[in-house]
Amino acid sequence: MKGKQVAAAALAVWLAGCAIQPQALTSEEMVSFAETNLSALAADQEPITGPVTLYEAMARALKYNLDFRVERMKQALAMGDVELKSWEMLPSLVAEAGYSGRSNEPGGSSENLLTHTQSLAPSRSSEKNDFTAKLEFSWDILDFGLSYVRAKQAADRALIAQERTRKVVNRIIEDVRTAFWRAASAQRLGAVMRRLRSRVSRALANARRQERSGTEPLAALTYERELISIRRQLAELQRNLRVAREQLALLMNVAPGAEFRLAIPKRRPMGLNMRWNAPRMIEIALRNRPELRELAYQQRINAQEANAALLEMLPGIRLYAGPNWDSNKYLYNNNWVSWGARTTWNLLRLFRLPARQRQIKARDELLKAQAQAMAMAIIAQVHIARVRHLYQQHVFRAAADYFDVQRRILNKIKAAALNDAASEQSLIREQMNTVLAAVKYDVAYADLQNAIANVYASLGLDPFDTPVGPETSVRELAAALRRAWRKPLQLAQVN
Repeated sequence: MKGKQVAAAALAVWLAGCAIQPQALTSEEMVSFAETNLSALAADQEPITGPVTLYEAMARALKYNLDFRVERMKQALAMGDVELKSWEMLPSLVAEAGYSGRSNEPGGSSENLLTHTQSLAPSRSSEKNDFTAKLEFSWDILDFGLSYVRAKQAADRALIAQERTRKVVNRIIEDVRTAFWRAASAQRLGAVMRRLRSRVSRALANARRQERSGTEPLAALTYERELISIRRQLAELQRNLRVAREQLALLMNVAPGAEFRLAIPKRRPMGLNMRWNAPRMIEIALRNRPELRELAYQQRINAQEANAALLEMLPGIRLYAGPNWDSNKYLYNNNWVSWGARTTWNLLRLFRLPARQRQIKARDELLKAQAQAMAMAIIAQVHIARVRHLYQQHVFRAAADYFDVQRRILNKIKAAALNDAASEQSLIREQMNTVLAAVKYDVAYADLQNAIANVYASLGLDPFDTPVGPETSVRELAAALRRAWRKPLQLAQVN
C-alpha cells in the first residue's frame, strides 16, 4: 500500500513538471519594471546646487555615469570570484547525518557450502530503524592543485576588469571635456545668438519689402540671400551646441531636459606648451595602455591553462579522516574514528591531452599576434595624439588671433553705424562673423583640451589618482581632478 502511495506521489510530481509553460511578462509587470529602473537612475545622487564646473562635471561623470558604474560592478564581481576560487583550495569538512527504516525485521542466515544446509538460525545484527552521523575531513591533492591554478586565473581576470575600467575612465574624461566646452560655448553665446537671430529676421523682412517695392531688386535679393545664409548658419550652430549640452547631461547621468548652468572658466592654456620625447612616450604607452596589459594578462591565463592540462593528467589522491556515530545497538562500538586514502585516475584524459595542448598553443600564438598588432596600433595612436596636440595648439592660437581681430572690426563697425557711416547690412554681417569667430574659438579650445585628454589616453596614464567609491563626495573627487589636471605632465617622472 505504501509503495502505491509513493508511486502516485512521484507520478503527480512528474505531471506537474510537464505542465509548466512559458509565461510572458504582463503589461503591468513591464510598467513596474520600467518605473523601478527609472527611479533608480538618479537615486542617491548629490543634487546640483550651483553652476557646474569642468571638474565637477568630470566628477559627476565618474561617480554617476552608468557605463562606469557597470564596469566597477564587473570589477567587484571579478574580485569576488577571486575570493571564491581561493576558498576552493581549502580542504573540505563535511557533516553528514542519515536515517533508514524498513517495514520488517532485518536479518539473515548462513548456508554450509559443503552440505548446502542452513548452518545458523535466522538472526539480525541491525535494527529496523537506524540513525547515523559522521564528520569527515578530506583533502584531494589534485583538486587543490587545480583550484590553485583557477584562483590565479581568476586573479588575472580581476586585473583585466580593472584595466577595462581604466579604459572607460579615459574615454569618459575625453568625452566630458569636449562636451563641456561646447556646451559652455552655447551658454556663453546663447543670448547673443538669439538677439542676432531676431535682428536677422527683421532685416530679412525689410529686404523683402525693398524687393517688392522695386527699388534695386537685385541688390535686395543679394542682401536677402546673405541674410538667409546667416540665419542658416545660426540654426546649425545652435543645433550643434545644444546637442553638446545634452551629451554632457547624459555623461553626468542628469535627466534629459533638466536645467543646470555651467561655471565657465577663462580660457587658459595651462600646461599645454610641453615638449615631449616621442620614444619616451611610446615606452610609457607600451607599459601602461589597458589594452596591452589586458592581452598580457590573457597570455598569463593561457599559460596557467597549460599547467591545468598537465595537472589533470595526474591521478587524484584523496585523504580523509573523521569521527562516526551509529545508533545501531547491535554494534560493539557505536562511536569510532575512521581514516584512509583513495586514488582515482581518469585514463581517458591521456588521449585528450594532445588536443588540449594544440588548442592552448594556438591560443598563445593568437594572443602574441594580437599583442603585436596592438603594440603597432598604440605606437600609431601615440604619434597621432602627439601630432594632433601640436596641430590643435596652432589652431587654437589662430582662432584666438582671428577672434581678437574680429572683435576690433565689430567695434569699428558699431562706431561707424552710430554715425551712419556703415549700413545695417555691414553691421549684421560683422556681428555674425563675430559670433562665428567666438564659436570657433571655443571649439578650438575644446579640441585642444580634448587633445590633451587624448594624449593621456594614448599613454595609458590615469587622469586622476583618487578611488571612486560610494563614500567619495563629488566635491572631493572634483578637487582631486583639479589637482591632477592642473599639474603639468612630466614624462621623465612617469615610471
